[in-house]
Amino acid sequence: MSLAQAVKIDIGPKINGIAPRFDVTNNQGRQVSIRDLSGEKGLIVLFFRSADWCPFCKQHLIEFNAQAENLKNLGYGLAAVSYDNSEVLKTFSEKHNMSYPLLSDIDAKTMINYDILNTQYNKGTEHYGIPHPGVIIINKQGNITHKHFFEGYKKRVKFAELYQDLKTLSL
Repeated sequence: MSLAQAVKIDIGPKINGIAPRFDVTNNQGRQVSIRDLSGEKGLIVLFFRSADWCPFCKQHLIEFNAQAENLKNLGYGLAAVSYDNSEVLKTFSEKHNMSYPLLSDIDAKTMINYDILNTQYNKGTEHYGIPHPGVIIINKQGNITHKHFFEGYKKRVKFAELYQDLKTLSL
């Protein structure tokens, strides 16, 4: 997957547009911002369905963690956002020794702001608040530089390939 081919479905904020506000909390229940999370080049955000019940998401989070050090060494901060509550995210993070924050968007405000809320589920239902899974890269100026979303929930960004693509762009 090259970055040029990465956007399989066109959802979410526009490329080169300003990243919408985050309305998420960390494992300690504190609200965090894009600026809080960014590295010198910006922020890579993984939006995922659930660290509790989605096996594809769990595997993807672990794969992201395997590339975390490489991506951080390129100058990016990392974060992952879900509708899961902070306790679920803390349990998963501790169990798998995650090296980046898993953030809770319990009210789906960020999913709505980013226009990635999966509208298949109605408010008040068990899965309301899940996003279309994908990755958004925000530069230091707060603009969306890349986004990667695919049809369905099984196809996901390959983080080893994303690392190679970003490494090439950094040369």
